[in-house]
Amino acid sequence: MSDTPALPATGRAWHLASRPVGWPKPEDFALVEAEIPTPGEGQVLVRNTYLSVDPYMRGRMSDAKSYAAPYALGEAMQGGAVGEVVASRAEGLAVGDHVLHGLGWREYALVDAEGAVTVDAQAAPLSAYLGVLGMTGLTAYAGLLRTAAFKEGDTVFVSGAAGAVGSQVGQLAKLKGAARVIGSAGSDEKVALLLGEYGFDAAFNYKSGPVGRQLREAAPDGIDVYFDNVGGEHLEAAIGSLNRGGRIAVCGMISVYNNTEPAPGPRNLARLIQTRGRIEGFLVGDHYDLQPEFVREVGPWVASGELKYRETVAEGIENTLEAFLGVLRGDNTGKMVVKL
Repeated sequence: MSDTPALPATGRAWHLASRPVGWPKPEDFALVEAEIPTPGEGQVLVRNTYLSVDPYMRGRMSDAKSYAAPYALGEAMQGGAVGEVVASRAEGLAVGDHVLHGLGWREYALVDAEGAVTVDAQAAPLSAYLGVLGMTGLTAYAGLLRTAAFKEGDTVFVSGAAGAVGSQVGQLAKLKGAARVIGSAGSDEKVALLLGEYGFDAAFNYKSGPVGRQLREAAPDGIDVYFDNVGGEHLEAAIGSLNRGGRIAVCGMISVYNNTEPAPGPRNLARLIQTRGRIEGFLVGDHYDLQPEFVREVGPWVASGELKYRETVAEGIENTLEAFLGVLRGDNTGKMVVKL
């Protein structure tokens, strides 16, 4: 690694020590120091600058069968990260390049070249590639436009609307001609943010009363699209307010992720018969073909400030676990990232 500035001999990484039952506990994890590896042919060594912590990671801590392989016990966990190439044996990737990759939860990552995407640090802050211009933004874009088949004039309801995905869904719907956009959030401060900075037409604090009643007040003429980040009571409320031909895109169900018993399903599914409604789950990984179109359309809105975003930034790898637990608690406004 003579082509790089001197590197430390070791770097830290978070390992899963035991599989959490219910809410994850600090003793389920370990911050481990390990020797920094040397790249082989077709690999780069990346010094991570920002790490992403996301709700889906809770599912990977379980060994239950799911869409993503569970984290292995005693090994470094994975997640979105962006950083600087500090050593390279890969054609087309040079020392000093900035790349997006999937080996987060660590300070240094040995990345296969095909798993690294070059990003432009001049075009947007590096952290934006983990959020508004990254997987988070594409999730909002694909879920709203493809899964929920949004069309101009729709009334759209978004749960978890002050989060990274939800806030972008609401703004995209407004920018693309929604008749009305309603959001739910877990505090009065977040409700004020939705109504002010993000331009939602209506918003409510789901802790202030039954979700069904508050949604009916916010959308007296019903909803055409529900973008679900929460599940549970929110999903039942959305089914209750769904208009004929309404569509529900299920992105996440954060309200049930730490349950040790199965959560009861919505009690009003029969309304789907009356409304000819549709519920469809989706994963962003099935929609990466939309990435170029997404960046072309959304990039200028981000650059012009028409599409606003917020980040909650934790500092230091030692605070990565607390940042992740904060996402599960809903402490974050916008995308939660860890700055190393």
